Amino acid sequence: MSPQRREIRSVYIEWAKLRSAARFNLAASGVATLPLAELPVRMEDLEITGPDSYGFAPLLERLAAKAGVPVECVVHAQGTSMANHLAMAALLEPDDEILIEEPTYEALVATAEYLGARIRRFPRRFEDGFQVDPREVERAISPRTRLIVLTNLHNPSGVRTPDAVLKLVGEIARSLGAHVLVDEVYLEACFDSAWQSAYRLGSNFVATGSLTKAYGLSGLRCGWVLAAPALAQRMWRLNDLFGVMTPHAAERLSVIALDHLSTIAARAKSLLAANRALLKNFLGSRKDLLAIWPEAGTVVFPQLSTGPADAFCQILREKFETSVVPGRFFGTPEHIRIGIGGQTETVREGLSRIGEGLDKLAAKR
Repeated sequence: MSPQRREIRSVYIEWAKLRSAARFNLAASGVATLPLAELPVRMEDLEITGPDSYGFAPLLERLAAKAGVPVECVVHAQGTSMANHLAMAALLEPDDEILIEEPTYEALVATAEYLGARIRRFPRRFEDGFQVDPREVERAISPRTRLIVLTNLHNPSGVRTPDAVLKLVGEIARSLGAHVLVDEVYLEACFDSAWQSAYRLGSNFVATGSLTKAYGLSGLRCGWVLAAPALAQRMWRLNDLFGVMTPHAAERLSVIALDHLSTIAARAKSLLAANRALLKNFLGSRKDLLAIWPEAGTVVFPQLSTGPADAFCQILREKFETSVVPGRFFGTPEHIRIGIGGQTETVREGLSRIGEGLDKLAAKR
């Protein structure tokens, strides 16, 4: 009898696809979808077949200009998830050690497991405002560590890591010949500060991102990796095993989106400003939710003072038609992740229903 094969999957992504839907969905972490009608697209701008090469040159040029890096440092990928997969696969061999923040986006851990890496964790503690502490990185790292992984803005809390801290992490990694991978998909939502990728902080940095979360452009699957040219070339070759070619219409639409990104960003900024004000007022009114307030972004990760959140999340969805993400998917079961990128009336009503659910929970105690 052949041995049973180990199943590796993302339990969070599975939950998000099958069990997060609700009338008032505050489980989604991105800005509300931008309708195609709001992109200045003409039929003659689109073709379904393009050049058969490593990337669509106009798209790579725009991504490179956006990041302020040479084109040779850019790898186009199908969203940030594939960008992270390519980066990890290019940097790790089976049984290599990877050090990942905790809590973090569950799919990062699942990808490392799929690639056969030995996984170690370093904590980002609620009591420390979920900030990265380089001393914790030093405690957790070992001579076998080949890659350190973190998210910025932090997923799930939305907290931003200063460049000075990232540089310290980079120096720790460099002392062991390791790289640092920074998932920057939510950093795009820092509309009031200049955007600079962590890739530019040192030669051992690799950064990933996409247009999905901050701009409402998830359907384009326009993701990227920023890496040293030789490493970028390795990722392009690895991608031949997965996708070979990107849908050309999506490439062309991504070029159009990047050419009009300032207008798209203004829409997102306005929406988030209104929704973040609602969220701040709501959190200020609740003594049963303890939250670290992030300076920007689309999510917050409060702690329920009553303990584990799973039962509350289920009641909230079944009785109040509202969904949030249970903290167990990030390894912190007493927290919930609230996303506020949706339409303002949806966010307003969803927050109200979270309050009603918490009141009902308190009444039972």
